[in-house]
Amino acid sequence: MTEQKNQVTRAAPEQSNDYRVVVFGAGGVGKSSLVLRFIKGTFRESYIPTIEDTYRQVISCNKNICTLQITDTTGSHQFPAMQRLSISKGHAFILVYSVCSKQSLEELRPIWALIKELKGADIPNIPVMLVGNKCDVPTSERA
Repeated sequence: MTEQKNQVTRAAPEQSNDYRVVVFGAGGVGKSSLVLRFIKGTFRESYIPTIEDTYRQVISCNKNICTLQITDTTGSHQFPAMQRLSISKGHAFILVYSVCSKQSLEELRPIWALIKELKGADIPNIPVMLVGNKCDVPTSERA
């Protein structure tokens, strides 16, 4: 008599079509403007500082339906725990600076370092986009 072993076959988990995109940058570089333009197609003239806003957008991605959860973060460094949490849960990152401010570009260095630290070996597989914003400001008015 032979013993029959039960084989457990596990189905591969379905690939999730939900992605968390986190937008980082200094205060006033236009993070919220970029997000609102993408989500609602609108532009807000006035500046209202953001603590953290989250938006959901359904898109078509390679003939599949995907949901983007876009987190528009604060431009200040007052909430490091929120920053770390956003990075640890994020699937993709948009780093925004103003072409009018070299300082805003420099402020992205520690954020990029933290993303690399928290994501570790996965970093080559994580989309990161560097966006220079406010290109519409005339060169004569840039700092």
